[in-house]
Amino acid sequence: MLQRMDRVDRQYILPEGELTDAGRNIWNEFSKEKKQAFYRWMVQVRSFDRRLVTLQRQGRSGTYAPMEGQEAAQVGCALALSKEDWIFPSYRELGIFMVAGMPLKQIILYWMGRVEGNVAPDGVRVLPPYVPIATQMPQAMGAAWAAKLKGERSVSVACFGDGATSEGDFHESLNFAGVFQLPVIFFCQNNHYAISVPFTRQSAVPTVAERASSYQIRGIRVDGNDVLAVYSAMEEAVVQARQGGGATLIEAVTYRLGNHTTADDATRYRDQLEEKEWISYRDPVVRLEMLLKSEGLLTEAEIQDWEEHCRDVVEQAVKEAESAAGLPPEHMFDHVYEELPSDLRRQREELSGKGKKHA
Repeated sequence: MLQRMDRVDRQYILPEGELTDAGRNIWNEFSKEKKQAFYRWMVQVRSFDRRLVTLQRQGRSGTYAPMEGQEAAQVGCALALSKEDWIFPSYRELGIFMVAGMPLKQIILYWMGRVEGNVAPDGVRVLPPYVPIATQMPQAMGAAWAAKLKGERSVSVACFGDGATSEGDFHESLNFAGVFQLPVIFFCQNNHYAISVPFTRQSAVPTVAERASSYQIRGIRVDGNDVLAVYSAMEEAVVQARQGGGATLIEAVTYRLGNHTTADDATRYRDQLEEKEWISYRDPVVRLEMLLKSEGLLTEAEIQDWEEHCRDVVEQAVKEAESAAGLPPEHMFDHVYEELPSDLRRQREELSGKGKKHA
């Protein structure tokens, strides 16, 4: 796996926390505040992700899809977008939700099974998480087509994992986007495993990005644990889309350090040595931390202060979510059918005490 990671088109921050020559040229254009913002967002995302895993283990929320290890990919992607752009996420996009402006309380409510967790505040153009694999891709493509027909500047972004590239929706969306030159970005976080199936068993070609050429759109493969590489690729793709240059497929090569979900046991199909290599050598938060410390932009005291701040923010969100008013049991019938079938209508009435119960 590590050898395949080296086959990327773009890597600016090396695992040792050092910049390449090309990376330094881009990095030096950023303000101190922007450099620190990359780090602060990534630490905040990791802190929240770990807390959500704990909540599930304590029986305080439902099944959760951890994303630790993918912070650079998600923060780099989201920070390159503007408020006018539309985001079509999968269920593992915690970092993208946060940067896009989704309140932490709402995110927690979603994982608690509350429908309110799907409702984004005004001005936050992020759709609810798509659980069926790749179904967000045709919708992102459709939104981009609508924007082009209406003459709008918005760009649509479909976020998905490597498993989605085995679905027909992936190919249909890229083909349509290529034919009509749509302002859409297909952002793949290749974390090497679609649940328990390694990418090598899904694809005869070694990369996702090279598939873009089949649809006459741009494809680029970046180090997904390098926030600068991801941000740069996304920024270029956004500019291209806004200027009428069509779609881009970005493959961010990364690794999920945890299980597929809290209902999964990755030790049954992953080599623990492989996991240790990614944790010790390619951790996206650690490499950025080393870079900032080497430039005098981050101290140990500041790291501890920010981590404490992140924990406080997360705990406040947990309190708010858990103190939200409860919903009546009948609520389970409200969001599936426009008009309830007779059997479900009868069950709803029985539950509410308005109908005759049957033995």
